[in-house]
Amino acid sequence: MKGLERVTLKVLERERGDWAVLQVSGEMDLVTSPAVRQHVHDAVADGRRSLVLDLGEVRFCDSSGVGVLIAARRLMRSCQGRLRLILPAQGAVEGSHVNRVLAALGVRRLFEVYPDIASATTDSADPLSA
Repeated sequence: MKGLERVTLKVLERERGDWAVLQVSGEMDLVTSPAVRQHVHDAVADGRRSLVLDLGEVRFCDSSGVGVLIAARRLMRSCQGRLRLILPAQGAVEGSHVNRVLAALGVRRLFEVYPDIASATTDSADPLSA
């Protein structure tokens, strides 16, 4: 299929203080979302209880991607952990896509959302309002 570019998903892991940060870029869909789920499960298996999902570079997210986010929230709550999302409030169109999808489905309020990694990994920072 000439002219079509297949966007893949990338997940980069890093640490910032007590926080495990998963920087997700590309598309979260039926094919790629299980990789995000696996990274979350691996972090929990490694004993991480404070997790940030940086979704600022996710260009597309369908219902399976939203399902992974909700499952990650449930998992972190079940182990008395913390989950925070990074969804840039302005600027990158990529960041606002996930925010719009979560809002349209009525689940945005379930998540603690921050505009950047610095505020997401600071205990004194307040999340963005839904």
